[in-house]
Amino acid sequence: MADISMNQFLHAVAAFSQQVSANAEATRGWALFIETEGDDTGRVAEMIAAKRVDPDTVSETHELARIMRGLSEQAIQYAATSDTTVRLAKASHDEVMNTHHNIGEQVNASTASGIHDVSNDWLRVE
Repeated sequence: MADISMNQFLHAVAAFSQQVSANAEATRGWALFIETEGDDTGRVAEMIAAKRVDPDTVSETHELARIMRGLSEQAIQYAATSDTTVRLAKASHDEVMNTHHNIGEQVNASTASGIHDVSNDWLRVE
């Protein structure tokens, strides 16, 4: 088991969820950019086809537009999965806050003597 305090854990979970959320937003932004570029590439393919550019070039341009749209869709799905990860991290943070956060305050407020000298092994068993 790692040696980490409750406050360190809470900080780490909060920082993790913020970072994942920021990354998801950045991914979503790039996905929309790629989607726009894919749409533009599709329009370019139609324009060069109208100018009777050789069919292989037109076909390759259409294929590039299709690949870009697919990449955008996958990036959006990735961002949605990141949103789920953020929700789970926040739920973990909330659960810790609800169940363990006030333990230190309660120990400090206790009138029992020697409470700080209790063995960690005994606390794990109890």
